[in-house]
Amino acid sequence: MTAPVAADPRLHGRTKISARAVRRVVSAVTADAMEVSPSDVSVELDDAGGALSIVAKAPVRLTPLGHGGSPGGSLVERLSTAQSTISERVLTLTGSDVRRVDLRITGAQLQQRRRVS
Repeated sequence: MTAPVAADPRLHGRTKISARAVRRVVSAVTADAMEVSPSDVSVELDDAGGALSIVAKAPVRLTPLGHGGSPGGSLVERLSTAQSTISERVLTLTGSDVRRVDLRITGAQLQQRRRVS
């Protein structure tokens, strides 16, 4: 948590972040949380009473059957964690309050096991 900073009262103004910039941040944060490429993610943003409502569409990364369980818990647990991560990181990076994060899974990407020689 950061301490509040007192602004010089002679310097009035505000910082405005464009919708396009916020969309790119949300897309990058979603890609990171879902462990996929940013090019695989699409996001829709909506103003929900002064807070962001996010609809993110992305594939989910899965471990092939027979190669052990998915790290980080069940699919539902991983998606719930991703929603929380997206909400927290968007708030931290943009200052935008996030009211809701809907994740829509568009496919599955199999995580290839790497062999250690």
